[in-house]
Amino acid sequence: MAERGVAARRRGLASRSGGYTGPDRAERCYTLDQLPERGRVLARGFVENIRILPSAQAPVFTAGVVDAPAPPGGRRTPVARIVLVWNGQRRVPGIEAGTRLRFEGMIARVDGVPTIYNPRYEILPEDEHDVEDEV
Repeated sequence: MAERGVAARRRGLASRSGGYTGPDRAERCYTLDQLPERGRVLARGFVENIRILPSAQAPVFTAGVVDAPAPPGGRRTPVARIVLVWNGQRRVPGIEAGTRLRFEGMIARVDGVPTIYNPRYEILPEDEHDVEDEV
């Protein structure tokens, strides 16, 4: 009996092309200073700030993410940042300043700042060590 559906087509493509990496997986986990200009990325970082728009405006939740939390006394030098934007959301459960995330999505520059709209994300434990993900 022949397989049907998307999964079967992906397996068929994988067997012909040497492996399926699909549009739903990034090829490697980036640090924020290594992000490409555009394309699909997988990265991790700490939420440094969030922005919630007033209720009179369209619902948008924004989080600014950096590679590492600020030391006591604040930062003295600029660091790489990315902005994660959830359209249609006033809040995203679990996302607040200090939260450690792994996130994935299509990156684009908006006003010169790397931005991902509606990213996939995973909240990471605070004590997880930075090791490269096996892809």
